[in-house]
Amino acid sequence: MQGTQVPLDYSIHVDTIYSQIDDLYYWVHPRAGTIPGDPATVVLAMQKYYRIGDDYFGTVFEMRTHDVGQTWVGPIEHDGTLSRRRYGEGMDMVICDFSPQWHAATGKLIGMGHTAIYADNTDVPLLRAKNIPVYDAYSVYDEATHTWTPFKLLEIPDDKFYAIGGAGMQRLELPNGDMLVPCYYRLGSEFVWERTMWACTVLRCSFDGETVTYLEHGTELLNDTWSGLAEPSLTRFKGKYYMTLRGQKGEVGYVTSGDDGLHYDQPQVWKWDDGSDLRSYNTQQHWITHSDGLFLVYTRDTGSNGHVCRHRSPLFIAQVDPDRLVLLRDTERVLLEDRGADLGNFSTINVTADVSYVFANECLIAPGCQQYGCDGSVFAIKLQWNKPNGEMGP
Repeated sequence: MQGTQVPLDYSIHVDTIYSQIDDLYYWVHPRAGTIPGDPATVVLAMQKYYRIGDDYFGTVFEMRTHDVGQTWVGPIEHDGTLSRRRYGEGMDMVICDFSPQWHAATGKLIGMGHTAIYADNTDVPLLRAKNIPVYDAYSVYDEATHTWTPFKLLEIPDDKFYAIGGAGMQRLELPNGDMLVPCYYRLGSEFVWERTMWACTVLRCSFDGETVTYLEHGTELLNDTWSGLAEPSLTRFKGKYYMTLRGQKGEVGYVTSGDDGLHYDQPQVWKWDDGSDLRSYNTQQHWITHSDGLFLVYTRDTGSNGHVCRHRSPLFIAQVDPDRLVLLRDTERVLLEDRGADLGNFSTINVTADVSYVFANECLIAPGCQQYGCDGSVFAIKLQWNKPNGEMGP
């Protein structure tokens, strides 16, 4: 009937773009940025997670597609610019959780993440050691040569941000070119498992084409549990800002909103529209934002996935009620089936007005996980919209 409003819908297509089983490592942190064009280019960063230690990361590699996922190039190693380097006496530093994102004001692709510091000849990062900092860090992509600049550390004058990170972040660009960068930080310079708390905030930063500069930060968000909040992701929908946050150490996920991108209400637990808990805990969630609908991608406890680390498989998507800050249970769909692997370090991106992507990898953490079918694959999950996305946001 003429004038009838077509409901927003999408199809799901899963491609395996890389697969590898190796006794030494598996791939993690597949995070991508879109370079606008006809067609757009998607630059996907990922890195090796070595099995010999906890959070033992190697150099950042790149895969890319110039035809919206029909073909992929890589993985290509960025040794020397996104690899380990010396940090003081007897220590090395590496960038991890590296997330590329287009910066329209300068026409540059910026990758941001945070650092891990290791003592010589050790395979456990000093993230939790006394007086060892964690830095937000960044690098800029050269589209012509397909190279990244050597990563730089973001300088923040406030001493409270002694250990600050942006794992898997979704950030935003403001109309004047400033960036809103969601981060989490440790309260105090000393890590003590039983007492350490984590809080979240949003940094406003400028970028001149080469250097990211801290300008200010917003609300310091902390919940009343014993561990705090971490790994926030940010989006903007119909003029309002929304942030999803990871609860630490077994805690559930949280959500909050605000009007200006810097200041937010007290976070509330993610729930379904019937009032029950989502049961997504100690892991990330990320947004997919369409002009006609707001969506969350997440993992959760299904009651039958206890064999997966922190119930991080299957990978789900559901639509958000932005007024009530709840998920609509009837809209939940599976993006990736459970094959025994941890899918928690995924990412989301809008590529064109018709296509969004979710990138995920199989973390081979749990002993015996391969009996369920996982093989270390990296997946590109294509969402084909039935209506154009009028706002090409994050």
